[in-house]
Formats: sequence, structure tokens, C-alpha cells
Amino acid sequence: MNRLTLWVAVALAGNASLTVNATEITVMISGGFSAALDKLAPQYEAATGDTVRIIHGPSMGNSREAIPRRLAEGQAADAVIMVGYALDKLQQAGKIAPESRTELADSRIGMVVREGAEKPDISTVEALKATLLHARSIAYSDSASGRYVQTKLFSQLGIADSVQQKAKMIEKIPVASVVAKGDFAVGFQQVSELLPVNGAEFVGRIPESVQYVTRFAGAAVAGSAHQADARRLLSYLASPQVQATIRETGLDTLTATAETAR
Repeated sequence: MNRLTLWVAVALAGNASLTVNATEITVMISGGFSAALDKLAPQYEAATGDTVRIIHGPSMGNSREAIPRRLAEGQAADAVIMVGYALDKLQQAGKIAPESRTELADSRIGMVVREGAEKPDISTVEALKATLLHARSIAYSDSASGRYVQTKLFSQLGIADSVQQKAKMIEKIPVASVVAKGDFAVGFQQVSELLPVNGAEFVGRIPESVQYVTRFAGAAVAGSAHQADARRLLSYLASPQVQATIRETGLDTLTATAETAR
């Protein structure tokens, strides 16, 4: 038994009953933490005997895939993992089990270009501004990071009017996918959502002075028959033993920051 398996077994009061009482845990999750869960779910399943069923959807918005709409329409889930302030709204609406919120990770915004393209300089605010002014086209997401790019970043850089006609919000699909196809020259989204896309090359994070940090958190869903199992899964995802894997996906361990969206 390796260290990870041992930790899970102890944390979950492990013994033979773990596999006898195996549960399917349904998790609704938005994009930023998805890569981390994709890596960690198989390890959790192997250690516990439980099955993690993953349903993807945005943290906000009115699309049929959006997590708040899914829950409002009565779709069943045991846990949700999403942008922190969107989770706050679910809690206010009574959709979240009391005292089940678990803080998981922070996510920063990065930029990609098409694989093989020259990587422009975005290491400073002035370099980022120049890159955006010279870019043929700009794509950004329809999530919290994209809304920040659209409503604040362009204005902070003083280029809102200059890029208005060549910048576009990309809905439902990864921003890096349209950059990979050559539809856009540069693309902005949370780093953890950029890295998994083939055909796009990660340039780097935008400078910290104009950065926007999105908090991801999870919670058990009110009314779920598997709330205890959901809480244990979330505890595992927040445990010290899995943080290295989470960082590999482009997320950050939790730190205080003035720009964290919670």
C-alpha cells in the first residue's frame, strides 16, 4: 500500500467495508478544476472502491449545461466543484449542504498561441499591452476569467477601444481549441483549462499586477443520498498528499490574494 492509498484508507476509516459499501459519487464540475479531478479520480477509486461519475458544465450562465441550471431543473448530483462565488449563490439558494464547502485551489489566467507560432512577450504589463495591440485576433472564455478580460483587463491596459473589433468571447468550448485551429492568434483562459488542449502552446501567465485569481471550491449537494461520501471525496481533493498533482494541472495551492474571486 503506497502513501496515497494509506492516507485515503485511514482518512476514510478504511477497512474491508470500503469496497463492500462502494458508492457512485456524481460530481458536477466546471472547467478549471476538471484536469485535476481527471487525474485524481482514478486514484481515489482504486483506493476506496467508489466510482466517481463526472458531469461537466460551466459555473454560471443560462446554458443547459450550466451547473446552477442543472440543479435547478432537478438533475441529481452528490457534489459540485466550481468557481467559489458561484458556489456562494448555490448555497444562498439552499442547494448546498450546510458546512460542506471545501476550498480546493486557485486558478490564474494564462495565454496560448497556436503550436509552432512565435511566442510573444507577456512578461510585463507593457509587453502584454503591446502583444494584444499587435495580435491579429484575441479569444477569451465565457467564464469568470473571460469576463474579467473583457470588462477589466482591456480597460486597465487602456486598449479596450483598440481591440474591441478583434476580441471575441468563446462560448462552451475551450479557448485553446480555437487557437489550435488557427481561428484566433492568441487566447486567454485559466491556465488549467489551457494546458490540456493539443495544438496550442502555452505562453505563460499574465503579469501578477493585472492578474485575476479564481477560487475553486466544492460542496456536497443538499438532498443527496451520498453526502458523507461526497464530503470524503472533497476532503481527499483538499489533502496535502494530492497538492503536487493539482499544481501539475496549472492550479495553485491556496494563498491569500486581493484579487481572489470567492
